Amino acid sequence: MSKVLIIGAGGVGTVVAHKVAANPIFDEIMLASRTKSKADDIAAAVGGGRIKTAKVDADKVEELTALMRAFRPDLVINVALPYQDLTIMDACLECGVNYLDTANYEPKDEAHYEYSWQWAYHDRFREAGLTAILGCGFDPGVTSIFTAYAAKHYFDEIQYLDIVDCNAGNHGMAFATNFNPEINIREVTQPGKYWENGKWVETAPHEIHKPLNYPEIGPRESYLIYHEELESLVKHYPTIKRARFWMTFGQEYLTHLRVIQNIGMARIDPIMYNGVEIVPIQFLKAVLPDPKSLGENYTGYTSIGCRIRGLKDGKERTYYIYNNCDHERAFKETGTQAVSYTTGVPAALGAEMFVRGLWKKPGVFNVEEFDPDPFLALLGERGLEWHERFDVDLEL
Repeated sequence: MSKVLIIGAGGVGTVVAHKVAANPIFDEIMLASRTKSKADDIAAAVGGGRIKTAKVDADKVEELTALMRAFRPDLVINVALPYQDLTIMDACLECGVNYLDTANYEPKDEAHYEYSWQWAYHDRFREAGLTAILGCGFDPGVTSIFTAYAAKHYFDEIQYLDIVDCNAGNHGMAFATNFNPEINIREVTQPGKYWENGKWVETAPHEIHKPLNYPEIGPRESYLIYHEELESLVKHYPTIKRARFWMTFGQEYLTHLRVIQNIGMARIDPIMYNGVEIVPIQFLKAVLPDPKSLGENYTGYTSIGCRIRGLKDGKERTYYIYNNCDHERAFKETGTQAVSYTTGVPAALGAEMFVRGLWKKPGVFNVEEFDPDPFLALLGERGLEWHERFDVDLEL
């Protein structure tokens, strides 16, 4: 018997609900959201009476613990906002529930991405005999598992790691974000940062960029930004001399982003407007298209993977492992676009790894600390086929 509680009813929560409901390993499923009607709509779309729904404010430990005590899940899949990671982890500890998420904690009042807050929970989870699995989306998530797979099978030493994330899709909107606008804009407007020779090197936002070729897509201008999995990967693979993360942005997107910043709409500090305190970026979120609504008209592919250089048997080798995901295919299956799909599928599969006892040990762990083989053996079957290229020009 396995009971799972999914918290969050956005695009990623929609995909997780579809995938978990389709897997008989999960006996009972509950989907909870601050807005219960969103969870009800997803449950109805999934059908089959597989999913119960509930209302919960994930900012409030007391509401979370009340729900967990009533439903008594074995595992929580947290696909709510990154601000809420710690309250959900606190509730899990209080109720004896295991935990999985897709993005690391960040404070609401600062665009700061660091695993230290969640790693600090390790001893408490270990002493409670509970497992916490961090970053089980695509990036972070599958990219970290790709790295672990490469280290296990193809390299004695990984020395250079470049994670590349391309969205070559077109949703027809002048400006929209592919996941929660508040989180998305905070992420892509922060200073760039990469690891080199044992230290972090900071850059201005979008200062470093170059065209990279993506399979079945072609060249796309790619920008160096900071992404959270770099922190855990350089910790767990200390032979890495340099680790970077690259993401593609279209010029129209960057122009809109620059205007949003210049007019103060990307601010995360509160301001007074007509006697009411508002946060500009939260207001912007309210007027931008809901990322979940983009899927119907989305065409094209995402392409996300790892380009790795290192040593095997004393010889240098290169390796490129990646997935391409079709927006239209993702929408046909789950009613969401590929960015939500590529995050939700790994979360559901990570939950299966836990339930099957393959990723289960007391403490707090990033996904690369588990065996990558059983996960990747099923990833293609679950909807995200992956491909390998050996000894190719990595362009980096």
